[in-house]
Amino acid sequence: MDKQSNEHVHTLIIGSGPAGYTAAIYASRAALNPVLYQGIQPGGQLTITTEVENYPGYAAGIQGPEMMEDFEKQARRMGADIRYGLATSVDFSKRPFSVIIDEEKTITADSVIIATGASAKWLGLESEQKLNGFGVSACAVCDGFFFKGKDVAIVGAGDTACEEALYLSKLTTRVHMIVRKGEDGMKASKVMQDRVKATPNITIHWNTETDEILGDKKVEGVRIKNILTGEKTDIPLSGFFVAIGHQPNSAIFKDWLDMDEAGYIKTVPGTSRTSVEGVFAAGDVQDKIYRQAVTAAGSGCMAALDAERFLSAAGHV
Repeated sequence: MDKQSNEHVHTLIIGSGPAGYTAAIYASRAALNPVLYQGIQPGGQLTITTEVENYPGYAAGIQGPEMMEDFEKQARRMGADIRYGLATSVDFSKRPFSVIIDEEKTITADSVIIATGASAKWLGLESEQKLNGFGVSACAVCDGFFFKGKDVAIVGAGDTACEEALYLSKLTTRVHMIVRKGEDGMKASKVMQDRVKATPNITIHWNTETDEILGDKKVEGVRIKNILTGEKTDIPLSGFFVAIGHQPNSAIFKDWLDMDEAGYIKTVPGTSRTSVEGVFAAGDVQDKIYRQAVTAAGSGCMAALDAERFLSAAGHV
């Protein structure tokens, strides 16, 4: 297919969600005339989140999709050009940078802000997807509060799973931790394992996998299976957390930008600058530690300010 070409923009923002939309708000106010392509999931992970209670300014809480609609409306009101489309390849070898949208349209840009986020890894169960947002979550810090005083389960065996199990243990009555391997096969650091084992309301189910998440309209329990014996057990509970990792949505940038071993884009500490001058990264695509809407929004602000300074110094604005 012939490439439709040569639309040129000052600032191209790839990806929506809190980071992308905030970058668009700030870039618009700085007269950078940003064009934002929303990507495959406009609004990002918050569009599959139900109630958000920990974002400042929403005193009564808000539904994730509605919150992202507010972000988008504000960015549009500031003058951002927001479009539906997916960046499918890039060329950062020279400026202006070149980005292909939907494998057919070429955009050249004086600066690029990457806000493509990260996607949670899931178990792949049909019941998991059906009840996602109705008791199934991939973020204990985001959603643990809703299960105060209730029983929950968490799947995972790394440091993140242990951290989230400990966090949940302070809110809930009982945390069932589902670990596929035996005690000597747990991936978490020894100090984290020791903390989990020493917490009285965390029950670790070794050599166990999730057979099914139980419930029709909300999570009511989990059926676990012992890998060694094949025995299945139903456990009544209200929340089911998946902590088996996240995958940054950074594949199309791997030949151009410095990344860590997991694929998170490296940025200069305290900035949004990447290894390519004029390319900036914000939100979960570069943040594997916090992964919160408010920190993503903050880094989107940083990216827009960094882009403004770069473009100003380069004589583009």
